Amino acid sequence: MLTQLTISDFAIVKSLDIELCQGMTTITGETGAGKSIAIDALSLCLGERAESSMVRPSGKRADVCATFNIENNKPVIKFLNDKELDNENECILRRTVSKEGRSKGYINGRAVPISQLKEIGQYLLNIHGQHAHQGLLNSTKQLSLLDQYANHNKLLAQVELSHQNYQYINKQLVELREQQAQGQAKLQLLEYQIEELDSFALIEGEFEQIEAEHQRLANAETLQTTSQHLLEQLSEGSEFNIEMALNQALSTLEQLLGDDPSLSALNEMLNGALIQVQESSIELSSYNQSIEQDPQRLSEIEQRLSKAMQLARKHQVEAYQLPQVHLTIRQELDDLSNNDQQILDLEQSLVEISAQYQIHADKLSASRQAAAHKLEKLITRSMQRLAMEHAQFTIALTTNESKALNRNGIDNIEFQVSTNPGQPLEPLSKVVSGGELSRISLAISVITANKVATPTLIFDEVDVGISGPTAATVGQMLRELGQSTQILCVTHLPQVAGCGHQQMQVRKQTDGNSTNTTMAALNQQSRLSELARLLGGNKISDNTLANAKELLMVNQA
Repeated sequence: MLTQLTISDFAIVKSLDIELCQGMTTITGETGAGKSIAIDALSLCLGERAESSMVRPSGKRADVCATFNIENNKPVIKFLNDKELDNENECILRRTVSKEGRSKGYINGRAVPISQLKEIGQYLLNIHGQHAHQGLLNSTKQLSLLDQYANHNKLLAQVELSHQNYQYINKQLVELREQQAQGQAKLQLLEYQIEELDSFALIEGEFEQIEAEHQRLANAETLQTTSQHLLEQLSEGSEFNIEMALNQALSTLEQLLGDDPSLSALNEMLNGALIQVQESSIELSSYNQSIEQDPQRLSEIEQRLSKAMQLARKHQVEAYQLPQVHLTIRQELDDLSNNDQQILDLEQSLVEISAQYQIHADKLSASRQAAAHKLEKLITRSMQRLAMEHAQFTIALTTNESKALNRNGIDNIEFQVSTNPGQPLEPLSKVVSGGELSRISLAISVITANKVATPTLIFDEVDVGISGPTAATVGQMLRELGQSTQILCVTHLPQVAGCGHQQMQVRKQTDGNSTNTTMAALNQQSRLSELARLLGGNKISDNTLANAKELLMVNQA
């Protein structure tokens, strides 16, 4: 439950620090005093949109901090643990807004995205605004209220998951069908490209090999002539060659060795050089003899190189990359060719998911029917307590005949009402006035609130349009609800205000230059004065005080 709310420089609030208790707390004050300021601040703390106008003109930033006791609130404890946010049976939400409109959010002192404030807020409190009855005419809202009362979250989750799975698979199927429709021309192109590449059949590394062979064949004559000339220089020249020169040098060296044996190392080097020249000559001679001028082979290679270059230009790659292009196109062709089977598989999956969806949706529908019978009786009884003695309320559920799957299931809903004897049941929008609709909305809010998981409920002037005995009944209904749930109720009715276990008063003060709104808990005497003001206006007489005392005694009994 909400235990403390601290506000500074928010709208017309300079500073506010209030402690809250279990049970029903009523909030009263003069018109325009800012009775809903605490609710506006709480809404900001729970992730509502921030605006620069929220900052008090004389302040630097608005700061709102709400403290909750979460000792038995398992969803909040799980959320904090999952997000690694410290908790010791307490959750502190804080929101700041700068003059420029920039805002920051905090949970237990740690900065968090604003979305996390919204996410955790749904487990902490629920606000029923004074215009909530306007949404009651919307079928989506009606279905949400029924589901909230039925509390079949697991069934809702199963239906929604089946719907999500269907949407995901169906999206894949649509994309594949589009590819199939658009892919016929592409399929033909790929088949032609594969046939052409298969026919050419260039293998990995082949282009580099034939390119080198072409280089040799194209220069065969030059290679043969030049290598023969080199061979003559090494050993075959008749007048002079290197081998002949080395032999002559060795002969001369032998004469020197007789006089100076220290030249033996030089002798070894020259012998080594002679052996290297002789081996080089043998190798070069073999190479020279292997060179062939093969015009036919050269022509074949030139044609293959030309075809490779042509295909490379067509596919906008280098010629050596053609084998990889070949593999890529083959894979793409295989993928397109497999579309038919994939489509069949996805169609079968959709059939299975649809069947699964129908099972879950039927269970959800049955649960809604059971809950609707109970809820319509409770709402009828509450309407009759709220000065609509002959009212009858019915929840009409029908099956959606559309073949399309809906994330909310297969049910259409319509709240129907009859407010006078003999009047047939008709949709809410056709038969009720604004005041009647407000009372019906309040009855539904109070009943469904018993099923809400949040430990704190806020009612913001939901008693607009009612008075007298009806107001007293509303107060008692909210007080009963406060026995199990913390209730904060902003009201202008003394009959409702007197039903609270405790009461707070909102006041607006001005010094001519600035305005400030305060909120304070009332003791017994000041509460009597406030109730007397609500009963008789600003002039408080002995009679209004007596009426206030009687009102308080009756409601607190």
